[in-house]
Amino acid sequence: MAITLLASSLAFTSCNKDDDNNDGAKARLGIRLTDGPADYDAIYLDIRQVEIITDANANVVLTPYRPGIYDLLRLRNGIDTLLLNADIAPGTISQIRLILGTENSIVVNGVAHALNTPSAQESGLKLNIHETLVAGRSYEIFLDFDAAKSILLTGNGEYKLKPVIRAFTAETNGRIKGSVFPASALIIVYAESGAETYSAIPNADGFFQFTGLQEGSYKLTFDADVPVYNDVVKTNVAVNYGVSTDIGVVTLLP
Repeated sequence: MAITLLASSLAFTSCNKDDDNNDGAKARLGIRLTDGPADYDAIYLDIRQVEIITDANANVVLTPYRPGIYDLLRLRNGIDTLLLNADIAPGTISQIRLILGTENSIVVNGVAHALNTPSAQESGLKLNIHETLVAGRSYEIFLDFDAAKSILLTGNGEYKLKPVIRAFTAETNGRIKGSVFPASALIIVYAESGAETYSAIPNADGFFQFTGLQEGSYKLTFDADVPVYNDVVKTNVAVNYGVSTDIGVVTLLP
């Protein structure tokens, strides 16, 4: 059975704009890949094709901008990479599928393991979307892998990919950023709103950023893995679309 990403379909408002380079009879679709981090050394996905399924049951098979292996864990704290940029016939997209090759792996504590991706080489990793593309317009979709929720370790020591992916656009991209110190505290930042929790692992310089957040109020927890440091909690952090909420510098004290 193919893997379905997220239990329910995703609906969102696209970022629409005129594009002089666009074929007027078609719509320009860009897909960018980003990641919510996890405590692994690397997660490599071998992405070979992107299939766009429309409401007319048309199946458009496209080659990624750079087919091959992507290290998801490099795409964090606001970094993304272009996966696809193509002109396609206007219409309503019902599904996007990422067709994987065979070179998928995960590195844990310096040791590489094969990453089992059931059915992904044939039917693809599926993301259900309902979005109408209009001729002469450009659309950009971000696919955000939640690495921490997407990797399962089975009882026999096998790693499996059960993807959890969020889709958002420039118009529905809530962001929180800041810096946290000291690096020696090995800090993970958590953003909570309702039942949803997201994580960010700061860069070496302390910078972190959450992207693709829904509008609302968030609680940020700065969780030190080194017990000598005290955790810090910030509440009522407001997120609005089109604005990057900057919380400044946070320092954890012994």
